Amino acid sequence: MKKLILVVALVALLAPLAALADNAPTPAQTANQLCATEKAADAAAFKNTYGTNANKANAWGKCVSGKAKAAHAAVQNAAQQCAAEQSADAAAFATKYGTNGKSKGTDKNAMGKCVSGKVHTAVTTDTQKFTNAAKACKALLKSNAADFATKYGKKANAFGKCVAAKGK
Repeated sequence: MKKLILVVALVALLAPLAALADNAPTPAQTANQLCATEKAADAAAFKNTYGTNANKANAWGKCVSGKAKAAHAAVQNAAQQCAAEQSADAAAFATKYGTNGKSKGTDKNAMGKCVSGKVHTAVTTDTQKFTNAAKACKALLKSNAADFATKYGKKANAFGKCVAAKGK
């Protein structure tokens, strides 16, 4: 029984390492990257969008937890797109995304590069949507605060509601 528990524990510890071996980003890494780029783009808008407590200190956690599902979907979609691309023309796929210089596992490295590139594109697109939405909400709030309050409310999450609505 102890050996079984030990084996299960080792497999549980090594499974994430095996998943990272092909350099493909995990959903957690993707969610963190999404939040980091949004925060870097506009820190004040980031806090106002995701922060729910008085000092907005919980913005990071709310962002990551909110983005986790989308990040999982982004990684899965990228992996499916890359698998389809690889099955269509394996040689062109290997040429486009490179190899790791080893005779074994070269396609894993190419797959990781492909997935990573596609996820990076998705992150960049999402960040641009967030930045544009935050700018539009700032402009609306500045130009007509009464209209902004009527449409999104007067609570602390009003700016977040605006960004969420405009960022779709």
